[in-house]
Amino acid sequence: MSKNKILETKSLTGGYGKLTIVFDVDLVIHQGEIVSIIGPNGSGKSTLVKLIAGVATIHKGEIIFAGRDITRIPPEKRTLLGLGYLPQVNNIFADLSVEENLEMGGYGLDHGELLSRLEMIYNLFPDLKIRRRQRAGTLSGGERQMLALARVLMKDPSLIILDEPSAGLAPKIVEKIFSSIKSIREMGKTIILVEQHAKKSLEISDRGVVMSSGRIVLEGEPSKLLSSEDLRLAFLGKK
Repeated sequence: MSKNKILETKSLTGGYGKLTIVFDVDLVIHQGEIVSIIGPNGSGKSTLVKLIAGVATIHKGEIIFAGRDITRIPPEKRTLLGLGYLPQVNNIFADLSVEENLEMGGYGLDHGELLSRLEMIYNLFPDLKIRRRQRAGTLSGGERQMLALARVLMKDPSLIILDEPSAGLAPKIVEKIFSSIKSIREMGKTIILVEQHAKKSLEISDRGVVMSSGRIVLEGEPSKLLSSEDLRLAFLGKK
């Protein structure tokens, strides 16, 4: 696995408006790895990735992506630079068909590139090809999440941030989502994965980052984190 840095945050602090949720986060993500960000509810996981994606308020610090300072760059321009973000909710257009959703995800691509990306998506998610004419709002929860993930992939991002992709899904569908995430990494993508399924996400990750009260409190190899008493204490909110 390459050790080239694709993303770095320096003393990143922010939240929503004047409310600070995340404090002084220093984080490095290397090309080609899956990094899980885990922690108890309210620990700041989702806020951290929203800061990186540009949809929360940065109070101080820096974000360096692919060697470029993107701290003050709006979210749509971060997407053009190769940073893909899958929010937990409101991530599909329910009234459009599956294929129309994918075409929206690939907005701006020329026709040939669009067709090529659609073919790639349908190979990765064959169920979406079967349902490509179906209205997205009629899909099951798992199919909706696969469609949302596929929409992000249409722009061929180099780094993909996934915020709770398995939230609210049945166990069998969760397995399918995690399998898809591994397949996406095999395509050469770098993935930041925010998850409540801590054990499952660590099992497919190269590294784990544990947050508590808006700060990173632990970081390391998944095997070490999974056997760590400190991880249990972090989830219980004790020090």
